[in-house]
Amino acid sequence: MRSWFHRLPTAAKLLLLISLALLPIGLAMIWAAQTSIAGANAALDRRAEEQDQAVARSIEALIARNALALRIAANGALASPGANDCDEVRRSLAITPAISRSFAIETLDGQEHCSTEGYRQPVSGRVPAPGGIAMWLSPADRALFVRVSVANGLATDIIPLGDIAAAARDINPTIRILHLDDGINVASVIGNSIASGANHRNELRNIAAGQLSVRVTAPANHLTISESLALLLPLAMWFAAALIGWLVMTRLLIRPLRRMERAVSTYDPRAGPFAMPQRIGPAVEIESLGEAFSRAVARIETSEHEMGAALEGQRRLVREVHHRVKNNLQVVASLLSIHGRNAEEGAGRAAYAAIGRRVDALAVVHRNHFAEGEANRGIALRPLLTELAAGLRGSAPETAQKTAIGLDADNAHTTQDVAVAVAFLLTEVVEFSMLNLPDAPIEIDLRRTGELTARLTLDTAALSAPDSADISRIQFERIITGLARQLRSSLEMRLGRLSVALPIFPI
Repeated sequence: MRSWFHRLPTAAKLLLLISLALLPIGLAMIWAAQTSIAGANAALDRRAEEQDQAVARSIEALIARNALALRIAANGALASPGANDCDEVRRSLAITPAISRSFAIETLDGQEHCSTEGYRQPVSGRVPAPGGIAMWLSPADRALFVRVSVANGLATDIIPLGDIAAAARDINPTIRILHLDDGINVASVIGNSIASGANHRNELRNIAAGQLSVRVTAPANHLTISESLALLLPLAMWFAAALIGWLVMTRLLIRPLRRMERAVSTYDPRAGPFAMPQRIGPAVEIESLGEAFSRAVARIETSEHEMGAALEGQRRLVREVHHRVKNNLQVVASLLSIHGRNAEEGAGRAAYAAIGRRVDALAVVHRNHFAEGEANRGIALRPLLTELAAGLRGSAPETAQKTAIGLDADNAHTTQDVAVAVAFLLTEVVEFSMLNLPDAPIEIDLRRTGELTARLTLDTAALSAPDSADISRIQFERIITGLARQLRSSLEMRLGRLSVALPIFPI
């Protein structure tokens, strides 16, 4: 039994084999692409994490610069109190870049020493430890308050959230949301709400010794679809190689061969010479194959015509031979008839008549062998039996001229050897019946018993009176037994009936 692979079309086999051959390479390419994408995304995540750390450090540095500058300026002002302390602090802060200029200085007992114009005292604030820093958020003021401990007092600085946002964007311009949390209040420095999802990342970091926490939300800088497809380009090349191989095989080989197959399967020698399609395909080898096939078919047609002519000549020669044999047998039968009429009455004339009937039977077989319409199917038994019965009735002795011969036969054909044996068997039985019981009717019956067999039955009362001392009957039985053996069939003899099986051609 053929496997499923052998039942596939050649194009499908080629596509399957190319795909299997390139599959390890494709899998290796997929693994390499996935590894590259994962590595690139990991590198981008590390870079983003470093940017978040840099943002937190930038905010912490901004707060530290403001606290340090304010502490230096406030210590100088409180060390030598005077009417122009705030102006001195303001001038000191003015020459320091990226420093808030809104501040207030207080004494140790909480009394305001001086402040800048527009400074608004917070409702509540945190008091740092000596030498320390305290800070808190004021969402209403959109500011971060930084209070430092200085000699003989406290200094409070206000850092607008806009300055913090600017410092963060200088490090990472892609920040979408930035929140500050002092443990009590949360202020939105950039954006209004916390974004979530696969396209964003959120980082929470503590700064200023844990007094503040920074939450940064920025887009996740992973590889885009187009960049991922560029990494998967080798896989696309693998698929394209398999597809192109399949297309090339189909167009250059499979389709031309199918056109040749249709031309061969629809070829009919009776319709004319064999011709290939005008355009078989682009492959030169296929065109050469088609031309070679056309030349081979032309040679075969020429050979068949020559063989047909030779066969027809042989058939005519054999027909002529049979015709001449039949004529010679008729001449012999005529000579026997002439000599029989001139012979003396009795055994001599009967012997001539018996030999003549057998020669006539053989001549009938030869005449029917190549009859029109039956040359390719052998000898038809029904017309052969009819002609034999008529000939035997015409050559019957005077005492048996009124013998009735009945015939009932199916349509069947057989070979010449079988026809000769049947003709001789019928002649022997009819002659034996006419000589021994002239008034007894004779029934001839031929019936098909199968696709390749038939049974011939001869029924006459002359067969029902055996006489073991009759030499003629002993000789008769010996002859018909030999004829049955020639037919390769057993002879069935009953009282008044004889039957034998015959080989015939199928219908």
